[in-house]
Amino acid sequence: MPIRTAKHAVQLTPRQHQLLRMVARFQENRCYSPTIGEMASELRLSRSTVFEHITELRKKDLLCASPNRARSLTLTSQARKLLSTFSDPELPIESNESIGIPLAGRVAAGTPLEAVEDIESLSLNSCFGNSNDIFALEVRGESMINEDIHEGDYVICRRSRTAHTGQLVVAIVDDENATLKRFYKEKSRVRLQPANDHFQPIYSDNCRIEAIVIGLVRKF
Repeated sequence: MPIRTAKHAVQLTPRQHQLLRMVARFQENRCYSPTIGEMASELRLSRSTVFEHITELRKKDLLCASPNRARSLTLTSQARKLLSTFSDPELPIESNESIGIPLAGRVAAGTPLEAVEDIESLSLNSCFGNSNDIFALEVRGESMINEDIHEGDYVICRRSRTAHTGQLVVAIVDDENATLKRFYKEKSRVRLQPANDHFQPIYSDNCRIEAIVIGLVRKF
C-alpha cells in the first residue's frame, strides 16, 4: 500500500520509503550514500529494481545525484521533511542524551588547582556546535595509530568538499571506498597519508573530500 502524507502530498511505496531511509542512514553514519549494489543486497532486490525505484524517487524530487559518480545520492529537503513525519528507529532522534553530562570544573595536569565545583553541561554540541555539517564516525582499523587515533575511537567531522594540504580528512577514493588519512595534493594526483609504518600511502587521481576531522572522542 502506498505511503502518503497529506501535508506533503507525496506518495511512496514501502520499498521507496525503505530506500530513502537507507540513504539517510548512510549519510548520517558514514557521510556518503550507499551504492545500488549495497541497497540491492540489504533490501534483497535486484539491482534493476533498485534503479527503477531510484528513478521514481528522483522524479518525485526526493533524491538527487551527480552524473556518473557513485555514492552521490543525496536526499532533497523535501525528502528530509517527509522522513521527519515518520517515526524511524534507524534514524537519529533527539533525546535527553543530547543535553550532555555535567561539567563540574577543571582538574590540573600540572600544578594542583583549588577544588571548586562549578556545575555546567558538557556535550558534543557545546564543544563542536550543532550545525548539520557536524557528525561523528567510528574509526575502524589501525592506519592512524601514530597520530593516537585508534580503532573504536570516534572522530568528529565537519562536512567539506575541499581541504588544505596536511589536514586530516575523510575521503572517498575511486567513488567507492571511504578512508581517514592526511591529505596532500601533489602535481597530478592526491596522496592520502597513513600514520602507521605498516600501511602504504594511497595515491589517487580520483579522490573526493567528504569532511575535515575537527576532534576525537575516546572511551577508556
